Amino acid sequence: MSQRTADTMLGFAAGVMLSAAYFSLILPGIDVAEEMFNSLWIAASVAAVGIALGAGFVAWLNASLPHEHFITGPEGHADAARLARIWLFVIAITIHNFPEGLSIGVAFGAGTDTGLSVMTGISLQDIPEGLAVAVALIGQGYSRTRAFVVTALTGAVEPIGALIGAAAVSVSGALLPWGLTFAAGAMLYIISHEILPETHRNGHQNRATTGLLFGLILMMFLDVTLG
Repeated sequence: MSQRTADTMLGFAAGVMLSAAYFSLILPGIDVAEEMFNSLWIAASVAAVGIALGAGFVAWLNASLPHEHFITGPEGHADAARLARIWLFVIAITIHNFPEGLSIGVAFGAGTDTGLSVMTGISLQDIPEGLAVAVALIGQGYSRTRAFVVTALTGAVEPIGALIGAAAVSVSGALLPWGLTFAAGAMLYIISHEILPETHRNGHQNRATTGLLFGLILMMFLDVTLG
């Protein structure tokens, strides 16, 4: 895969996540909170705090866990230099995938239709994202088998996140608007901090932006038609 294609596919993934964050998480979260508190002001405040908490949580993970980006290199804890590079990649991708699973679980708490649209959109964007990750690992010198295994293992964190999200909103319905907006904030942080910078460093920003718009439109269409 060329770098141009990889950047386009990652842009598509960012577009799906961006659309899912707003259409499938933030807006339903505001609707639920408004019904719960009978106040649009309180609902907007809940959404604002939830988004900030979600973004802050991923920012904390990003600063605390050692990981490595394909272009910018190691980040996080100082012990990053002691870990094998393949595990740095694993941690980086895991930080990325966990909020996606969390958003799926929380979305199903809001209703089957919302959960179905989020699950479909996230699953679609996982395909090019996973492919890009596997190809990048191969480009770093890892065998195809190891690249496949690592990519599969990092994807396994999504069902864990989904279970946590579903369990949280099942315990108390009052957590639903918080959970929806928290998951959205986590995804927005990843889009801005992780994906977009990676796709705009190689001179393929036009392609990446086209992919982002296509992903956003596709996810919006899925959300409207399925949810």
